[in-house]
Amino acid sequence: MEIASMNNDEKPSNFFTKGLLWFKSLHEKIFTKIVGIAKQFKTIAKDDPRRVIHSLKVGLSLTLVSLFYYFQPLYNGFGVSTMWAIMTVVVVFEFSVGATLGKGLNRGMATLLAGALGVGAHYLASATGKVVEPILLGLFVFLQAFALTFIRFFPQVKARYDYGMLILILTFCLVSISGFRVDEIVDMAHKRISTIFMGASVCVIVSIVVCPVWAGEDLHKLVAQNMEKLGKFLEGFGDEIFKSSEDITESKVTKTSLIEYKSVLNSKNTEETLANFAKWEPGHGQFKYRHPWKQYLKIGGLTRQCACRIDALNAYINSEIKKLDKGLMNLLH
Repeated sequence: MEIASMNNDEKPSNFFTKGLLWFKSLHEKIFTKIVGIAKQFKTIAKDDPRRVIHSLKVGLSLTLVSLFYYFQPLYNGFGVSTMWAIMTVVVVFEFSVGATLGKGLNRGMATLLAGALGVGAHYLASATGKVVEPILLGLFVFLQAFALTFIRFFPQVKARYDYGMLILILTFCLVSISGFRVDEIVDMAHKRISTIFMGASVCVIVSIVVCPVWAGEDLHKLVAQNMEKLGKFLEGFGDEIFKSSEDITESKVTKTSLIEYKSVLNSKNTEETLANFAKWEPGHGQFKYRHPWKQYLKIGGLTRQCACRIDALNAYINSEIKKLDKGLMNLLH
């Protein structure tokens, strides 16, 4: 009886101990996770401090646009359509000025054109009568969606106007179809277009005025850094091959510079994206209006060709060095 009572007493205490240990381990895991996230935040901000500034700029833009919703006089002028300005800021604001300007112009011009086409399609369909109107509207939606979706496959359009084409399809459908149920279609289209233009304007102004990030400068630095990496490889290549036993510790430093050239091989997409964004940017600094951004792509292509040859040379020399090392080891044995 005493043994049974002791076992019954130990069970609650063991359960309580296990629960306490589980809670303690959970607390430690959560704390470790929070510390890891904080370190990741610090690393990302340290790698490029402009990311922190960009986040602050997005918050500032959203705050400015939200004023149209908070203040009653402004809200009375635009109503619920003010939410389109907030949505525009969230969608349009990008890291660089060129990306923001390109998206803003695409969204603004596409919205204006789609609004005009949508209102025209609505009035043209409504003139045919209640029976034919939905059929004609459906036909208009199908034709514009088919035509614009096919145009998106053109390489020139895909590179610069793909986002504008998407907005054109979306806005045309919203305006033309909404007009079938809403009587005041012109007022609705006017409010949406106005708020979208305001949101895009705030994005562009804040992006240019507050610590601007220029895609053209990033492209210029990227191409220059790629050429510098190839130069470092060629400088350290001979020293790496003919190094003596005393230079083993120093070779560890040079090996990192010998591997850096491999990043040049994968820089094509980044260069093309930056060049596309740079074309939207106004003249700034040493980059004047109509700066020859295409020449950077040509230089980048030649640099990658040189990097391919260097990669082949590096692989060949390394294989020959390994063969010599094996031969020396066999002679020693």
